[in-house]
Amino acid sequence: MSDTSGTPSEPVGIYDVGEVYDAIYNGRGKDYRAEAAVVTEHVRARFPDAASLLDVGCGTGGHLAYFAKEFGAARGIDLADGMLDVARRKHAELRVERGDMRSFRLQERFDAVVCLFAAIGNLRGEEELRATLDSFARHLVPGGVVVLEPWWFPENFTPDHVGGSVVTHEGITAARVSHTTWHSAGDASRMDVHYLVAQPGQEVRHFADTHVMALYSRAQYEAAFTAAGLAVEYLTGDYPGNGLFVGVRRGV
Repeated sequence: MSDTSGTPSEPVGIYDVGEVYDAIYNGRGKDYRAEAAVVTEHVRARFPDAASLLDVGCGTGGHLAYFAKEFGAARGIDLADGMLDVARRKHAELRVERGDMRSFRLQERFDAVVCLFAAIGNLRGEEELRATLDSFARHLVPGGVVVLEPWWFPENFTPDHVGGSVVTHEGITAARVSHTTWHSAGDASRMDVHYLVAQPGQEVRHFADTHVMALYSRAQYEAAFTAAGLAVEYLTGDYPGNGLFVGVRRGV
């Protein structure tokens, strides 16, 4: 990748350029509103008076902007500064900050904690999954609800998948081509992605990114929920992708 002066610049990953990420998924028609509505229904079904929500891995704020309309106190954390920068710029009313889902510690507890768009797949190993569910449970009030969108399971993962799209959104034209295979360890997927990005007044940029995403089994997810003190259900049919895990915190 090079800047407008022709001087080479450092390669970036997609999470470093949140405005490109935002353009790709909004341009492809990701329905943040509808997805947030489904998640809100699941929260309300289990905690009708829920008034606060934490969005873990909130990205550029696509879901969080809608959650903020449904819950009096909505907050987001993400590990990528490039994503948070866009969330702050596009949604100045949102409260977002940097945090690691495995170990974050906030000074408040919430009626609901959600983790969407398969952000959980960025973890590696069962220990990290359990630490993350412990973090979620630690930030819930008694009876609070966790809603988690998983990445694929080993049994329904499709290796050798090739995907591609070209979109234009808010002045950014981006082409994305991906190839997904088994990771060498066999417990994760490896997605190699190339991007071409064009904007008026700038040179065309190219960068590549590799995402290694954990292929946890349904049993591993459910065991992590249970170990964290959460009664868990796995639900399919009303949410795109690989369904949702919904957990409720037991005890006091």
